[in-house]
Amino acid sequence: MTTPLPAGSLRATSLNAGRRAAELAALADGAPVDLLVVGGGVTGAGVALDAASRGLSVALLEANDLAFGTSRWSSKLVHGGLRYLAHGDIALAHESAVERGVLMTRTAPHLVRALPQLIPLHPELRPRDEALLFAGLVAGDGLRRAARTPSKVLPRPRRVPAAEALALVPGLRRTRLRGGLLSFDGQLVDDARLVVALARTAAGFGARIITRARVTELTGDGADAEDERTGRRFTVRARAVVNATGVWADELVPGVRLRPSRGSHLVLDGKAIGVGGAALMVPVPGERNRFVFLLPQQDGRVYLGLTDEPVTGPVPAVPAVPESDVNFLLAVASSALSQRIPRSEVLGTFAGLRPLLDTGSDRTADLSRKHAVLTSQDGVVTIVGGKLTTYRKMAADAVDTAIERRGLIAGPSRTAHVPLVGAGPHDRLATVEAEERLVARYGMEAPRLSALAEIDPDLAETVAAGCPVTAAEVVWAVRHEGALDAGDVLDRRTRIGLVDADRRAAEPAVSDLVARTLAGVLT
Repeated sequence: MTTPLPAGSLRATSLNAGRRAAELAALADGAPVDLLVVGGGVTGAGVALDAASRGLSVALLEANDLAFGTSRWSSKLVHGGLRYLAHGDIALAHESAVERGVLMTRTAPHLVRALPQLIPLHPELRPRDEALLFAGLVAGDGLRRAARTPSKVLPRPRRVPAAEALALVPGLRRTRLRGGLLSFDGQLVDDARLVVALARTAAGFGARIITRARVTELTGDGADAEDERTGRRFTVRARAVVNATGVWADELVPGVRLRPSRGSHLVLDGKAIGVGGAALMVPVPGERNRFVFLLPQQDGRVYLGLTDEPVTGPVPAVPAVPESDVNFLLAVASSALSQRIPRSEVLGTFAGLRPLLDTGSDRTADLSRKHAVLTSQDGVVTIVGGKLTTYRKMAADAVDTAIERRGLIAGPSRTAHVPLVGAGPHDRLATVEAEERLVARYGMEAPRLSALAEIDPDLAETVAAGCPVTAAEVVWAVRHEGALDAGDVLDRRTRIGLVDADRRAAEPAVSDLVARTLAGVLT
């Protein structure tokens, strides 16, 4: 058992190269931990926080970087379970609504905002279908009430006239538009930032978060691993082990049967297509309860997604978006807009692979989004399936299983009431004296970033023309968020890398800042 460190302390929660080296050395010396977690995505980081906050000693090993895999490729939505309700899975729908409420009101209100979503009412959507959709939205609002999420956090759904629909989404096709159905759901400012916040909060409770440590062999008693930075091999001994590697879970634990599904997204300029204040939900022709989403982001970009296509063969480190997905998304989205979106408007693409359990269904779209906790013969607990929204429940179930199977001594999960790094009540967040963009990404820590720029005015400069990310954010990522190279900053601590042109423009400055911070030149 370990004594939790104060989770609110910047020093306790800071992840950096120095801390990594010290904690890796301690692990390699052979002292066992209560729980070893493999995988640094949202589920793995959630498992580390859950276990550490119960007082267990925890080590997390990640082969690459935090949020390197599926966790950074989501639609950035915190779903309330409406889709599951439409499929008759009331329990999963309720679970999603509850977890959405936990994130928005207790654990991460700084990272999740209410997103207005509009379903346009064009002639293609018949009155009968409109009535069914609105009934579904009302039922979804019932889930919100059952989860005790206040309407001031997530307003109730309503019908809006054509004029209001056009005010919300100016690029809508005006011809025979009779209005829209307006509802609200949760939206993350950045899924990768959620993972970093989870990992840092876990570190505040004493968890050892080790990135660039690739596990080569996993058993119920620990793991053999290799430090990807030095090539040094080491062994970690553990009383319990959780495999949270997502779509790679079967590589470490044979017998786990997965059917990965690709969810592709396109990055667009919101101003160019007339989408900004509200998301646009466009029904997919010939499908029931399936939509394409145009999701506005804080930086003025719009993410257009998403697909649900099966993937076979070896799992790639970074999935590619095929032209067939690009064409599908552009065609469906354009059907609701006044002008067709040309291929030339696509600024970037990204795709994530869902780690779905293989249940024998013909279509991955029909596979359940429920999570599963599996235990191998030698005692490794594997957590797969699920959704980003329900990561906390997934983590708690995995830790409960590990505790029970391995006879560990720990109390029940506490994470429904553990605020993540940067979290604060909505009224306090509204009064934080820092740029709004920084508050949305760093919460109560935003003034600390502002202070860096005040101490060194050079750190107030942006890393590239037209890019809002400042040098101070790069330094912060290295000092406190575990970034070890420019890629960590460009692709995960910020999302500059989603657009290749932006990445090329910012990379020289970011590389220089990372190198100087690691060398101690910037202090």
